[in-house]
Amino acid sequence: MADKLTIARPYARAAFEEAREQGKLDAWSGALHNAAAVVEDARVRALLGNPHVTPPQLAQFIGGIAGDGLGEAGGNFMRTLADNRRLPFLPEIAEQFDTLKDADQGVADVTVTSAVPLDAAQQDKLAAALQQRLKRKVRLHCTVDAELIGGAVLRSGDLVIDGSLRTRLARIAYELTA
Repeated sequence: MADKLTIARPYARAAFEEAREQGKLDAWSGALHNAAAVVEDARVRALLGNPHVTPPQLAQFIGGIAGDGLGEAGGNFMRTLADNRRLPFLPEIAEQFDTLKDADQGVADVTVTSAVPLDAAQQDKLAAALQQRLKRKVRLHCTVDAELIGGAVLRSGDLVIDGSLRTRLARIAYELTA
């Protein structure tokens, strides 16, 4: 996985710079995700390795499905990926592009895993507190894990805040046996 991300990073950065110059970050993000979905299809995967299908044909095919809203720069980007045999890396490129876009727009994705589902008021309160702590806009992704017993675990990038009852009990048990 690290190899794919390493290969995808410069392409994502180049696409991000072009999209930012054009003021079309959302359009590029959507097109890259559409192209990534196309490339993940088993039938298209077979075309990527087919020696009878030329890189320009692949670029035109995937670019046509992904959306022509990117103009000439988007077409050039798809041709560059096809020429360099990098079309299979489109899912990673799209992911890296979104990471750069979120950093540029000051948005942090936070995964909240709680013991019980959070209602809208709790999510709003949590988002406000995290926004103040992270100094960024917060986009919450909530999941439920009953094994936490109570509390929640928050993850945003490298930051992990574990306020679960399961972890607290484990810590108490460790201290009692140590």
